[in-house]
Amino acid sequence: MPKFYARRRLGIVAALTGLIASAGVLNGPSASAALPTPVSASTARTYLASLTVSAENRTGYHRDLFPHWITVSGTCNTRETVLKRDGTNVVTNSSCAATSGSWYSPFDGATWSAASDVDIDHLVPLAEAWDSGAGSWTTSRRQSFANDLTRPQLLAVTDNVNQSKGDKDPAEWMPSRTAYRCTYVRAWVQVKYYYGLSVDPAEKSALQGHLASC
Repeated sequence: MPKFYARRRLGIVAALTGLIASAGVLNGPSASAALPTPVSASTARTYLASLTVSAENRTGYHRDLFPHWITVSGTCNTRETVLKRDGTNVVTNSSCAATSGSWYSPFDGATWSAASDVDIDHLVPLAEAWDSGAGSWTTSRRQSFANDLTRPQLLAVTDNVNQSKGDKDPAEWMPSRTAYRCTYVRAWVQVKYYYGLSVDPAEKSALQGHLASC
């Protein structure tokens, strides 16, 4: 779509374009996140039905019990790897830090031109994993969970949106973009199923409700 029409569509007048660009926000979704495709809604419903329903327990949790970000290849750690995977025209320096590119956040529909405006979200948060079974894991397994590039668990998103989400489950928080919610809950259930994590009653009810409309 030509930039002129993209600006009109977003309601951004030409006089504000420079200000928005300087803040790191681009005018449209010129990048697209590359989360590994989650299981289908029907498979997610089957997985969800098999998950243990249990109250959560955060006793003993500390974020450092999930080592991240680890080196993936060369000088690139997990965060930098996801930034390259999820971004468009990403350029990195010798340390693998992204120096330019664009990142589209599917949670809120914003597109960013600075890597500093982007967080790597653990779709199932580390604290949530601890609450639902990871407290009994080995450090090695928690490290694998925190750096999992194979399952739909890591995603580049707007930093303050990720911080707003925090450690909330789908009964407490969902992406503001309704178009992404089906993908989100399918991924959530897949990750929980793969790692043998439990769900609490409110979480299961919320997941069932969202999956029913997928």
